[in-house]
Amino acid sequence: MNQEEIKTILPHRAPMLLLDQVEKEEDCAHGYYLVRGDEFFLQGHFPGKPVVPGVILCEILAQSACVLLADSLKAGQLPLYTGLDKVRFRHPVYPGNRIETFCRIKRAKHPFYFAEGSVQVGGQLCVSAEFSLAVTGE
Repeated sequence: MNQEEIKTILPHRAPMLLLDQVEKEEDCAHGYYLVRGDEFFLQGHFPGKPVVPGVILCEILAQSACVLLADSLKAGQLPLYTGLDKVRFRHPVYPGNRIETFCRIKRAKHPFYFAEGSVQVGGQLCVSAEFSLAVTGE
């Protein structure tokens, strides 16, 4: 699905919508984001050598995973982060990199969903993490 279709699931909008495209493949979400270089989070991180902050990479993972919750979300509900665990940053991500995410829900106990995911660039592992989300709202 493209950004317009993603907006039907996620409430995020520019500059915080951090997915260009995402596909649901069985129990896995596979997302993409091209780091253009003009993003707000690169301003000052770091001058002359911009690196995508780890917290942004974790946000991209969560946004990707939310696609897997689309069928269980009702109008007015919002998935929110409730935890991050076993996060490992293995390789930096730079402007010009095309990020690929791979996420899956490991288990669910509504309203909580427990997931794992990774961020890769060109097949190289950049981030791995386990995380949880809670569906809040109506």
